[in-house]
Amino acid sequence: MQRGCILLSTVCLTLLGSAAQLGALPKTNLQTQIADRSATPGHHHSPGASHRSGSLSDDHEHGSLEVPTDQPIPTVNLIVHPDSRRGWNLEVQVTNFRFAPERVNQASSSTNEGHAHLYVNGVKQTRLYGNWYYLESLPPGKHQITVSLNANGHEALMHNGQPIQATVEIAVPVAVD
Repeated sequence: MQRGCILLSTVCLTLLGSAAQLGALPKTNLQTQIADRSATPGHHHSPGASHRSGSLSDDHEHGSLEVPTDQPIPTVNLIVHPDSRRGWNLEVQVTNFRFAPERVNQASSSTNEGHAHLYVNGVKQTRLYGNWYYLESLPPGKHQITVSLNANGHEALMHNGQPIQATVEIAVPVAVD
């Protein structure tokens, strides 16, 4: 019986077996710096106006922060582990970056510390202050899970003009009784 499917680009790993077996299956991941293609080029706000929907393309209300060429470039790797009961355990691996929840909302003085933003299908779900997050449930269908790295002041961290983020697509099957 098919229980789940995790898609990476065009590669699909079909997870077979009972829910108890899912925890023993191999993890899957996708490396960093996948650019957000949904933002409208040249899109700007008038003074005082901003998006409030919480979508990935709306994150520019906080601005962006380019990593200087003389500093190590942060990376993020997102690994989706199917939970043995239900949902998914998201593992966020970072290099050249430190989660700094004690400094959130402060002026950004470094491009190598801050927090992450978690998006499902382009809609912001929450901030991440560490390497693990439990995603309880998603409706049947394909879903893109994205984690972006952000500075303490919420600016999206950028390298060569592209956001530093990782995206994994998962397919949630229709429940079979």
